[in-house]
Amino acid sequence: MTTILQINSAARSQGAQSTLLADELTAKLQQSNPGAKVVVRNLLADNLPHLDDATLGAFFTPADQRSAEQAAIAAKSDALIAELQAADIVVIAAPLYNFGISSQLKAYFDQIARAGVTFRYTANGPEGLVKGKKVFVVSARGGKYVGTPHDSQTPYLQSFLGFLGMTDVSFIYAEGLNMGADVAGAALAQAREAIAAL
Repeated sequence: MTTILQINSAARSQGAQSTLLADELTAKLQQSNPGAKVVVRNLLADNLPHLDDATLGAFFTPADQRSAEQAAIAAKSDALIAELQAADIVVIAAPLYNFGISSQLKAYFDQIARAGVTFRYTANGPEGLVKGKKVFVVSARGGKYVGTPHDSQTPYLQSFLGFLGMTDVSFIYAEGLNMGADVAGAALAQAREAIAAL
């Protein structure tokens, strides 16, 4: 059975275009994969902690030496990693905030980037351990940034996901959403056409 993991990272709980488009993409993928299991990870509701002394201490302390608090911290990270590893297809709703990703998505990435678990260093350099997945990134943007120096989000996501072993990544953009109703409407229509073409 195919498992689709949808990761919503918008800072808004309602009406975020990245989430709405990711919902449509996931529904399309379900049509193409009858019987697929869908898991939705809502990062806003999860309120994952940012990296701090306690989190780093838990990650870098051997499992058999962790305190109860450290074990609980590591267990949350382990669950997120297991959820990701179990997915065949990953859909990331990633709005562009201040030329980058949301702090919610960054906190999630910091939870799943674990040396020796999701990547490792070898004599030939780093090796990603999260392999064999198709990833779709849906990015909603107020302006138009694709192909410009201001689009630091796309290369960052490609680099980070690739570092963990996820190299089959496709992007769907809805740009210019704050540039007037006509531009926004055209952008959403174009994004929906890209989804329909999958």
